[in-house]
Amino acid sequence: QVRLVESGGALVQTGGSLRLSCAAFRRTFATNTMAWFRQAPGTEREFVAGSSTTRTDYTDSVKGRFTISIDNAQSTMFLQINSVKPEDTGIYYCAARSGAWLSIARSDYPWWGQGTRVTVSS
Repeated sequence: QVRLVESGGALVQTGGSLRLSCAAFRRTFATNTMAWFRQAPGTEREFVAGSSTTRTDYTDSVKGRFTISIDNAQSTMFLQINSVKPEDTGIYYCAARSGAWLSIARSDYPWWGQGTRVTVSS
């Protein structure tokens, strides 16, 4: 069992930056694929960024603005968000799955955090 705890969500102005964190307990990141999803009001939860032992990927709308990184020693994943836009508003969830296959489907991730809220004001 893996427990994930997100933090770092905030109210931020358009064009600003923030960093989200996801701390994992009871298991290291070395054997997991990790990902960030977000859910805007009234929409489905969607893949934002993910990292496995073999590759990193981002959804097109965040490429060049979001950066995912992992500190294996601290079992913590980060999402650096720059040049935020109002459409980045939502609840951001950390997710994990076993193995090295990076999936963008939320059904492939058995472990989830509780989410952290990001609100971008225009």
